[in-house]
Amino acid sequence: MPALNSFSYIFGPIVAFAALGALILVLRWAFRRGASVVAAPAKPGTSSEYGILVPIASPGDYVQGEILRRTLEDAGIRANLASTLDGPKVMVWPKDEHRAREVLTKSS
Repeated sequence: MPALNSFSYIFGPIVAFAALGALILVLRWAFRRGASVVAAPAKPGTSSEYGILVPIASPGDYVQGEILRRTLEDAGIRANLASTLDGPKVMVWPKDEHRAREVLTKSS
């Protein structure tokens, strides 16, 4: 049987309190409020708040906007369907604006 000394009686509680403290810190970090890992839903803005993207179409609803966006995607043009304060807008990069307007004119 191992010999026990006075140090062994204090060592156990110190390790237990250190582990409990570490667990408390990890749980406080994991469940804190205000800094979510999940992105907040996008807030609509004006057409000018989307950087250098250029609005080329204003469809009546999001279904028509998605059809227009996919038409442009099929033609090899990168397009976005943005939710703006004025309704949905199909937006493209400035270098693709002229070609996108041609594609949409031919498809209508």
